[in-house]
Amino acid sequence: MENVVIIGSGCAGWTAAIYTARANLNPLLITGQQPGGLLTTTSTVENFPGFRNGIEGTELMTEMQEQATRFGTRIQYLSKVDSVDLSGTPLKLTVEGKVIETKSIIVAVGAGHRHLGAPGEHELENKGVTYCATCDGALPIFRNKPLVVIGGGDSACEEASYLTRFASQVYLIHRRDSLRASKIMAERTLANPKITMVWNSVVEEVLDVSQNKVTGVRLKNTVTGKTSTLDCAGVFVAIGHTPNTQIFQGQLAMTDAGYITLVEGSRTNVTGVFAAGDCADSVYRQAITAAGMGCAAAIDAERYLASME
Repeated sequence: MENVVIIGSGCAGWTAAIYTARANLNPLLITGQQPGGLLTTTSTVENFPGFRNGIEGTELMTEMQEQATRFGTRIQYLSKVDSVDLSGTPLKLTVEGKVIETKSIIVAVGAGHRHLGAPGEHELENKGVTYCATCDGALPIFRNKPLVVIGGGDSACEEASYLTRFASQVYLIHRRDSLRASKIMAERTLANPKITMVWNSVVEEVLDVSQNKVTGVRLKNTVTGKTSTLDCAGVFVAIGHTPNTQIFQGQLAMTDAGYITLVEGSRTNVTGVFAAGDCADSVYRQAITAAGMGCAAAIDAERYLASME
């Protein structure tokens, strides 16, 4: 019987592990199939307090992991939770075919990349369509070629700026006439001579499936309705994320978009189950807020377990 099982290994998960481990709860953390979460696909993180010169996303996650293990967190690497049974006590998780019973759970499963849903996107994934500039931007197929980034938030601006290191030109396509990114990110992006804005436009199709590679995108202007084609060698989709909460559907209360609903801090509608990070935060979705939520979930879990004694 576990005291607490933490599902997820991003900022929220590792912070929860640090706190529960220091509280002598002997936590078990299940990393999922992407240890470190989406932050490991980010280049330099400049806004996490304590790193005045910034820190690589993967390095930040490694530091958190080592801090958690220092205090005794047990880690089940590259394991995926197949299903959960939250209908009674103890709470049950099935991980790689094995049932784990626990008194409490901290859900920190994060979110995944949102897809366009445009024709050609799925067919050309890994053939020029990608969701991570820092993972794929330096590949030979993209070097010195025109590239497209889709989105208007901080992630899209960061991806576009990063790609200017390799691309001949970067086109940032946004469905509105102004960026929704933070002011500093928007200013950097608009001032970069290698980034060309394509306003009021949406991608209707990624070309060209018949050639089995990306050759361009077919655009539609949201104001005039006119269509056009923009040649490019790669399409980087940065339009947001979808919470990785599918296995909790029907058991945990959540919004229509899939974000877990919290009550009284980090508590969910199920006793003994707490949630933290991007799977429960549709507003801020920052590394530091995820870490703060992980801390809150750990404290709430610790107090819950103490009340059971």
